[in-house]
Amino acid sequence: MVENRPFLTFLSHLVLILGLLVVFLPVYIALIASTRGPTEFLSGIVPLLPGDHTIANYRAMLQSGLSTSGAPPLFPMMMNSLIMALAIAIGKIVISIISAYAIVYFRFPFRALAFWAIFVTLMLPVEVRIIPTFEVVANLSMLNSYAGLTIPLIASATATFLFRQFFLTVPEELIEAARVDGAGPIKFFWDILLPLSRTNIAALFVILFIYGWNQYLWPLLITTDTRYYTVVMGIKRMAAYADAEPLWNLVMAAVMLAAIPPVIVIIFMQRLFIKGLVETEK
Repeated sequence: MVENRPFLTFLSHLVLILGLLVVFLPVYIALIASTRGPTEFLSGIVPLLPGDHTIANYRAMLQSGLSTSGAPPLFPMMMNSLIMALAIAIGKIVISIISAYAIVYFRFPFRALAFWAIFVTLMLPVEVRIIPTFEVVANLSMLNSYAGLTIPLIASATATFLFRQFFLTVPEELIEAARVDGAGPIKFFWDILLPLSRTNIAALFVILFIYGWNQYLWPLLITTDTRYYTVVMGIKRMAAYADAEPLWNLVMAAVMLAAIPPVIVIIFMQRLFIKGLVETEK
């Protein structure tokens, strides 16, 4: 029986509310700044109510951008980030689930070595191997292209490890029943393992989508054409004026617009995301 302790309940809710305020306050300030004029946040006084420049600021960012800082309109950059995030998330999941399936259910020489070779790459993120990766991409003429933005980031040892650990929990009786029913490797994978992995795929998709959306260093390195700028690159350029104060109202409008796609993904996949993180039995 769960004991009713009002003080502990009050304390836990108080901690949650304080944590929510700590997280929400910077977002609220950014939202207010995106509705104000260009000089209102340079006076040292932070207004707490929305201003009357909301439509003008957001329209300026979506349609014209900040040409003085080398940032094109925000909408094409958001589309580039969306393509990059979707390609990375879907590519990582597809490659990882197939490689985990092969490692768990197929018997071939050096199977364990193959898994540990994949697992060791966890110690080699893209920032560590960025120079040789850039050289490979440049030699393959993939600079300033969607392929160059996404393909080098698709492999994922973490997702492979998570899918492998889940596949190891699938009961042997289920595998034997599928074999008795005449299910081959492809049918077993498609009709049994994929439906069982639905929540895991959803949880990984949310994490990997945000990972791809927030990429900055790699796109900055391989793109010089403004047609392939991502939204994170654009925001950085807007905030890095050489001879003048940044137009923080427009920068904050760009930040708020850039936060919309990840928030939408989290809202629509919240239930599956939480289920995939906490579920232990299928």
